[in-house]
Amino acid sequence: MWLIVGLGNPGPEYAHTPHNLGFMTIDRLAEVCGLTVRRPECGALVGVGQVEGRPVVLAKPQSYMNLSGGAVKKLLEKYELQPADLVVVYDELNLPWSSVRIRLRGSAGGHNGMKSVIAALGTKEFMRVRLGVGPGHPVGDTTEYLLSPFRRSQQKGLEELVGRGADAVRSILAEGAAQAMTRFNRRAGGQTTEEK
Repeated sequence: MWLIVGLGNPGPEYAHTPHNLGFMTIDRLAEVCGLTVRRPECGALVGVGQVEGRPVVLAKPQSYMNLSGGAVKKLLEKYELQPADLVVVYDELNLPWSSVRIRLRGSAGGHNGMKSVIAALGTKEFMRVRLGVGPGHPVGDTTEYLLSPFRRSQQKGLEELVGRGADAVRSILAEGAAQAMTRFNRRAGGQTTEEK
């Protein structure tokens, strides 16, 4: 079984913001696979079913981004899973808008939700799907940018970005991490990016 966690903030005021791309991707996965993510469990909303023929728990922690780790840890314990069975989906300001990158491990990179997950689990050894939200220019107030509604210029590519995030998770489950990274971790020009 896999635990697929999307990071975000509960509440309608945050629903359509860059910081909620993790939630949006979980919702897309659920929609495509005929699941619902509504049951309260371990401080998250969850849905249990199959994605690409693999048993999964889809989860959206409801404790706000900066405290996401507690719910992730409880869910791993409840379902008797290890960090190796975990995929976390989240927005990444350090990646260009609409890019998708898969990583096997690594630091939080300044992302407070990831800091919380790493601290709660006591390890950096779990898979991530990172969705690029970088605007291509310096951001004065990163918090304001991440928690403000998507800009008009971003609306056009938003559905595609969420779809590609969901596809990246499906690829991990169907083909394995190595093949999924080959498919998604490409720069313009076709070269595979190196993941630390």
